[in-house]
Amino acid sequence: YKEHVEERRAAGVVPTPLDAPMVEQLCELLVTPCPGEEAFVEDLITNRVPPGVDEAARVKADFLFSVAMGEKKTPILTPERAVVLLGTMVGGYNVSCLVELLDHEVLAAGAAEALSSTLLVFDAFDALVEKAQANPFAMEVLQSWADASWFTSRAPLPEKITLTVFKVDGEINTDDLSPAAEAWSRPDIPLHALSMLQSRMENPLGKIEELKEKGHPLVFAGDVMGTGPGR
Repeated sequence: YKEHVEERRAAGVVPTPLDAPMVEQLCELLVTPCPGEEAFVEDLITNRVPPGVDEAARVKADFLFSVAMGEKKTPILTPERAVVLLGTMVGGYNVSCLVELLDHEVLAAGAAEALSSTLLVFDAFDALVEKAQANPFAMEVLQSWADASWFTSRAPLPEKITLTVFKVDGEINTDDLSPAAEAWSRPDIPLHALSMLQSRMENPLGKIEELKEKGHPLVFAGDVMGTGPGR
C-alpha cells in the first residue's frame, strides 16, 4: 500500500481507500503490529477505510466492536478509542455496534456521544426507541437528535468568506466535467478529475493550481451550467 501511495502521489492524486481484503489484513496488523509501523496502521484504520455500507466498512466495524467488547486485544487501540472510531463511520455497519454498546457498563457514555452525531441510522432508530424505554443512554441519544445538537454544536459560519472564482466562458455541460472518453476512470474520482475541462482549454488543472495560490477557497462558474437534467 505504501508503494501505491507513492505511485498515486507521482500521478498527482490521492491514494485509493482500502478494500475489504486489505482491511482484514490490516486488522491482523493491529493485533500484531510490525515494530515501528504502529502509527501507520492506526492512520490506515482511522482514515483510509470507506465509511457507510462499503464492505470494507463492515470489516472495520466488526473489528472495532470486538476490540470494544474485549474480544480482541490490540496494543494500538483501547476499547474507548475503538468506540470513538466507530463514531466516525457516518452510518451503516457501525450503528448496530454502537446501539449494542449503549448497554456496556464502561463504554455506554462514549457510544451515546458517537450516536448523537450519527444520523444515517435507518431501521436502528426503532431499536433505539425501544431501548430508550429502560436505557438512559439511549434516551440521551434521542434527546440529542431532537435538539439537533449535531448541527447546533458546530462552529458558526464566519461573517465574511473570501473566495476566488474560476469562470469558464460559455455553456458547461456534463462532458466538460466528466468526459465520456475518460469514462473508464469514473469509479476512481481523484483520477477521473484530472480529465476535467481537458477539451475546453489548455492546462485547466494548472490554471486551477495557479488560482489556489491566492490562498482562498476556489469556486467554479460558467455562463450556463448544463442543460436539462445535466444542470
